[in-house]
Amino acid sequence: MFAALGDETRLVLVMKLCGGQPHSISQLTEGSRLTRQAITKHLRVLERAGIVRSVRKGRESRFAFDPEPIEGMKDYLNFVSTQWDEALGRLKAFVED
Repeated sequence: MFAALGDETRLVLVMKLCGGQPHSISQLTEGSRLTRQAITKHLRVLERAGIVRSVRKGRESRFAFDPEPIEGMKDYLNFVSTQWDEALGRLKAFVED
């Protein structure tokens, strides 16, 4: 998931999809210098990471943001952050004694 979000283009796509409405590849390509094929490749990376999901509607695939994996990542990062804060607090107490 971190690797999928580590690309600026994919972050822009996630921001476009955060509004809650599914978007077609054509809609996501608007305002970009990237081709539909390039956008599709980025969307597939995000889809494999579970950040977006595609729904087929007729001949068109529409992509939507799925916040659940991001929430899980946020919980994990908060857990790690707490562990680091506690470890640094113990180190500080040790050094100051």
